[in-house]
Amino acid sequence: MPYVDRQNRICGFLDIEENENSGKFLRRYFILDTLEGSLVWYMDNPQNLPEGAPIVGSLKLTYISKVSDATKLRPKAEFCFVINAGMRKFYLQANDKQDLVEWIAVLNNATKITVPKSGDHSVQNPAEACAEVLGAMKQVSYKTEIIGGVPIITPTQEKGEGQNGAERAAPRKPHGQMPYYLSRANQDQSVVKAGFCVKQGAVMKNWKRRYFMLDDNTISYFKSDLDREPLRVIPLKEVNKVQECKQSDLMMRDNLFELVTTSRTFYIQTDSPEEMHSWIKAISGAIVAQRGPGRSAASVRSAPTPSELSGLESEAETHSKPKPQYTQVTVPLSVTLYCQTFSLNHPNH
Repeated sequence: MPYVDRQNRICGFLDIEENENSGKFLRRYFILDTLEGSLVWYMDNPQNLPEGAPIVGSLKLTYISKVSDATKLRPKAEFCFVINAGMRKFYLQANDKQDLVEWIAVLNNATKITVPKSGDHSVQNPAEACAEVLGAMKQVSYKTEIIGGVPIITPTQEKGEGQNGAERAAPRKPHGQMPYYLSRANQDQSVVKAGFCVKQGAVMKNWKRRYFMLDDNTISYFKSDLDREPLRVIPLKEVNKVQECKQSDLMMRDNLFELVTTSRTFYIQTDSPEEMHSWIKAISGAIVAQRGPGRSAASVRSAPTPSELSGLESEAETHSKPKPQYTQVTVPLSVTLYCQTFSLNHPNH
């Protein structure tokens, strides 16, 4: 899904037909910079490429006349849309239906930017306007129709009309083929989540794209989605914490989260904020499922009540006082008998 990066630009992955009418689509990372007035694409996220890596292609926004759905024009290319730019048409493929509609919306919005009048301070930042389009479209379901060659996006339902919150929030499943990065995960039912992310190396501190796979007990990463032997396997029992990385400001990377284990902290970057939160939720859920709620609750002991605390103190005092010890002592007893002899011949008798 397109997202707004740290420089207030709209970014995301798309497949583009670089050679016109070739039918071959290549995956590229697109940056829509409304302040520079251009749409550029790279081999990968520039944060993952060497400094100064050249762009693969670029297009001035002033050359774009219309962006529209092209699924009927290219029926074999799923989620396809076209950018009309002068004498050239650029065909691109989105990841799913929602991604398709959002890219069409932000591109059309960016190409309709007008120069504000002098002294007019109420004009909204173009990038902020694109971001608002993304946020507003995620709240309601919608459909795209081509009327007179112009894409018209209309909501199919209003918020609160005969729909509960769960139904409104439920994502629409795309029809047709699944994304390529899920194909291997489907082969193993024990896989919880799988996909490409970018991780930082342990020694060189460089960033490389790796294929991650999460199952019930481990999280592994491979050099590619075709490899069978993982580069590393991380047992979930060794994971202490998984959360959005607080050091992303220092690394200047978007969509970064950290996986803290007993021996190392792994820094992992995803292609979008949604993917980052999805990985964090999936890993956390797998850890809870493995360790069990009872064990998790037992590890956090609640504070004792005052009566319990008093009882604990009394018990502690009882155990701390020394018990009296009794020793049997035998004392010899000496008895002296004094006998008095009376004479029978006493004169008084």
